[in-house]
Amino acid sequence: MNTMLVFSTVYTLALLFVSTKAEPNSKSCIEVRAAYSSKGFNVNDVPNKGVHEFFRELLDNAEHSLNDMFVRTYGLMYVHNAELFKHFFQELKRYYVSGSGAVNLDSMLSNFWEDLLERMFRLVNVQYEFSDAYMECVSRHTEQLKPFGDVPRKLRLQLTRAFVAARTFTRGLALMPEVVNKVSTVSASPSCVRAAMKMLYCPYCKGQVALKPCQNYCLNVMRGCLANQADLDTEWNNFLDAMLSLAERLEGPFNFESVMDPIDVKISEAIMNMQENSMQVSQKVFQGCGQPKPGNGFRSHRSVKESGFTGRFRPYSPDARPTTAAGTSLDRLTTDVKKRLKHAKKFWSTLPETVCAGERITSRDDCWNGTAKSRYESVVMGNGLANQVSNPDVEVDITKPDVVIRSQIAVLKEMTSWLKAAHSGNDISIDQGEDDEDGSGGQESGSGCDSPSCEADRDIYFSIPPTPINPRVVKVVHQETTGGDRMAHGSMALALCGLTLALLAPHWR
Repeated sequence: MNTMLVFSTVYTLALLFVSTKAEPNSKSCIEVRAAYSSKGFNVNDVPNKGVHEFFRELLDNAEHSLNDMFVRTYGLMYVHNAELFKHFFQELKRYYVSGSGAVNLDSMLSNFWEDLLERMFRLVNVQYEFSDAYMECVSRHTEQLKPFGDVPRKLRLQLTRAFVAARTFTRGLALMPEVVNKVSTVSASPSCVRAAMKMLYCPYCKGQVALKPCQNYCLNVMRGCLANQADLDTEWNNFLDAMLSLAERLEGPFNFESVMDPIDVKISEAIMNMQENSMQVSQKVFQGCGQPKPGNGFRSHRSVKESGFTGRFRPYSPDARPTTAAGTSLDRLTTDVKKRLKHAKKFWSTLPETVCAGERITSRDDCWNGTAKSRYESVVMGNGLANQVSNPDVEVDITKPDVVIRSQIAVLKEMTSWLKAAHSGNDISIDQGEDDEDGSGGQESGSGCDSPSCEADRDIYFSIPPTPINPRVVKVVHQETTGGDRMAHGSMALALCGLTLALLAPHWR
């Protein structure tokens, strides 16, 4: 299913199929499908482009930018170590697609900085030979040494928040058509069918072809038929509010674009920190891991400048943002999506009003009220299942809520909790089956103590090994409930379907 959305500004309820068996007085069934439409545009026809593609292309652009910059800046020194950076971006892409079930972002970033330290430590200390055990000692204490300054800590926090927000936001966008499509499979009750048929066709039987249904009469029929659907509205609106709130984060502190665009500059800055502090870092390593033995045939007068990273990184301009194939920046993209999300508010509760409007319905007194050409006197019911207990036109069993719709309410509620967690920078487990996604159980990767004193209290001589943090993993299992069996369409069904479409066609346009 294509999942990238462009939400419409006009929402129409289409009564697509009215079916009945060919025998008279047989049990009838009406299937109501809720579809988004705007100038003939259906939500399921959206191509697989949009926000998801934009984030993927930002990752590709960032990788290409780093490669071009580092080739110019560090030359062969980078080329000989390019696989480290290639693997770094491969893991970022895997994390974006599949989440922490595939890649533990904290561990991946820690491994990247450890590998980078190992390679640079050898380059700035070419006069020594280092065993694998010695380099393992160096790698284990990367965080305590802080050879790259504060760049790793800041970048970890920025990447975690930006990736969690981006992944959860795109998942939320993908969920909306899924909910609509599943709710659209719900078949209406026989009493709804009878009420709809009575409203639409009884005037024809009396020879009053031009007689239109009363608007309030239509509202009662539709609110009875769509009682279960209207109960989606509360969680649907909560979900949209959470989406809009997360969109604000994407425009601000969790901006994926502002994190990925200058990532080459940030990594280069870390490399420069290591080079400028190489003497102090080396002395601390020698004190903590032991004095290494000199290498054979080394020229003692060879300097760090001859062997290490000597390039300087280019200044970064926030205004110079790359253009993706998606054709827009994240700010403009989220602004457009936010407008469309706002239009989707109260979609389910306003479906009856959407149907009961237009040329084929009238608010005048000389209308079809279900029995005659006269004013409709009954009180209009409210929305939702509980309000239909006294519906005069549709018999609704309020004790039996539809299981498909209740399951979608639960899905929306769960997704809302994920969105709220992402708003705080937390990664919540998402089990997606094929993607094998399971997260960090609400842990905020990259968070923790931001004060310099937290690091200063640690033993730089490695007497106490760092304690690994194992995030809690919480499995979230989805349970899907299928709708009821659909009744076969007979010849009379086709005739009635065509008649209904002809009746309501001007309104749908």
